[in-house]
Amino acid sequence: MRDYLRVMKAAADGTRVKILKMLQQKNLCVCEMQSVLGISQPSVSRHLRLLEDADLVRSEKDGMWTNFRLAKLDESNIYSRVVLNHLKKWLEDDQTIQELLDQVRVVDRVTCGRQ
Repeated sequence: MRDYLRVMKAAADGTRVKILKMLQQKNLCVCEMQSVLGISQPSVSRHLRLLEDADLVRSEKDGMWTNFRLAKLDESNIYSRVVLNHLKKWLEDDQTIQELLDQVRVVDRVTCGRQ
């Protein structure tokens, strides 16, 4: 039951859903997510920790950046697999999500910290 509750709590927050939808497009670093979402770095990091703890997101070091990506199905528990599979189709017609994804396509980690 612990895994189930962890996944459901992580997936029940609007900002975390936005992060998951963004990561469906491409791997992102914290500063890119911060730039697109318009929230502070500590807030983004806190959301990412909860998503990682729920087996929804993974991180990998890449030089001075840490890249975040969706967890692969073989890296996640049954509940996170179900959420990740369904999330591919969920919210496709949501205007806010579409606008967010348009920003994700052009966000640049080299310049996002200077804005």
